Amino acid sequence: MQASIILATAANLERRRTRELQRKDRIFNEKDRTIGIDKDALDYQVNERKDKEKQEAELLYAYATDLARNDQVACLLENRERRDKRSMEETVQQFRQVFQQPESRREFDLNDPDLLKKQEGGQVLEGLPGEDPGSRDRLKRQQEQLREWSLQQQRELEMARQQQSQADLQYDQSRAAMDSRAIELQNIQAQRQKALAIATKDFNLAKMTEVAERRQREWQQGEEDNSVEILNQLQAGELNEGQEGSSSVLGLARLWLNKGLTAEHQKHIVDFRLEQMEEKKRTSMLQQQQELQQDQMRLASDRTTILLERQQARAIREQRRALDNTNAQLAEAQYTKKYYIDKELNTNVPDERFFSQFNTTSR
Repeated sequence: MQASIILATAANLERRRTRELQRKDRIFNEKDRTIGIDKDALDYQVNERKDKEKQEAELLYAYATDLARNDQVACLLENRERRDKRSMEETVQQFRQVFQQPESRREFDLNDPDLLKKQEGGQVLEGLPGEDPGSRDRLKRQQEQLREWSLQQQRELEMARQQQSQADLQYDQSRAAMDSRAIELQNIQAQRQKALAIATKDFNLAKMTEVAERRQREWQQGEEDNSVEILNQLQAGELNEGQEGSSSVLGLARLWLNKGLTAEHQKHIVDFRLEQMEEKKRTSMLQQQQELQQDQMRLASDRTTILLERQQARAIREQRRALDNTNAQLAEAQYTKKYYIDKELNTNVPDERFFSQFNTTSR
């Protein structure tokens, strides 16, 4: 029994060892191992890389094909250009041979190249060989033509100068109109600001006068009320003789009046009440003075603001005047420079002495 258990245990152990070896063989074999790797993804990457290489090879082949075709086209264009140039040179040479004969050269009459053919036997003109007897007439015509060109240039220059003068005049007129309009607008704005300041000042003064009158009326009314209150309290003290236990001054005054207060004590009580009224009056006057000072400070602030606005407007006008003066100086300098260029530098008008220095020989 124990032997069979031992054999079964040994067989089980051997089977487990075999499975473990097979498992290790599957795991550590590089050809068959698949644990931890996505084989489909690897295959997809391999195929993608092959497709990319194939596309790159196709692009390189297409680029090489384009280069070859461009080289062929360049060669063909170069050959065509060479043929066209050769053909152009042959055409020019043929034109010279056909239309530029010796009789049409400078030594012959340019106005009549066939003059030699018209003469009998093609004889040379009378005089020295190479002499041109029509040079005087041609020189005269050239001088007349140059004179006409010079006169035309002078007319064009004068017309341009007149146009420039007209444009400068229009510019000056428009600038003067704009300056006058700006000054007019500034004056209107200054008048409006002045009227606004005057209206504000009048309103503030009227308001201050109204407040002072109202406070004076309130003070007079308070004085009258205080006098009436004192009289009423004195009369009430005489009527209420049985009232006692009051700790105030009025209560004591009433008590003393009921008990037959002397004239000195009555005067003392009246003086005390008058001192209270004076204290109240001084407090009211002090408050009125503070309010008056605040109104004066507000008026001073408004006046300072108006003065600053006027100063700013004056500075703007001065800047505008300085800018206008600078523009006028620049315009005058430009006009002076243009006048110098037109009058001083363009004085070399061709005359007879200028034309007489040409064609003085027979060559």
